[in-house]
Amino acid sequence: VQLQASGGGLVQAGGSLRLSCAASGRTLYMYAMGWFRQAPGKAREFIAAISFSGSASYQDSLKERLTISRDNSKNTVYLQMTSLKPEDTAIYYCAARYGNDWAHYEADWDSWGRGTLVTVSS
Repeated sequence: VQLQASGGGLVQAGGSLRLSCAASGRTLYMYAMGWFRQAPGKAREFIAAISFSGSASYQDSLKERLTISRDNSKNTVYLQMTSLKPEDTAIYYCAARYGNDWAHYEADWDSWGRGTLVTVSS
C-alpha cells in the first residue's frame, strides 16, 4: 500500500491542524494505521494508531490533544491535533500495518508515507 500524508504547514501555538493520509494500491480496510513524528535531532516516535475496527491508541503525553480517525470508504486516515505547541514541530508520518492490531514500534509497521512537515510558531 502506498501512503501520502498531507495537511502540514505553519501554525501558531494554540492552533489546530488536521493531517490526512491517503492510501492507494490497496484498500485500507484490512490495515491498522498509525502516525509517527520526528522532530529535528530526535528519533521518530509513535503518536497515534487506529485498528481497522476503530480501536485507537495514543502516546500518553499527547492523547488529550490528538484524535485519530479513519474513513475506509475514502481510503484515508486523519489526525486532528489541537492546542499545538512549538515542541510539536516535526515531520509527521503515516504508516500502515496489515491486520487489525496497531503497534508502537516502527519496525512493526509495513508501509510508510513520505511525511508532512508541521511547524508551530511561538
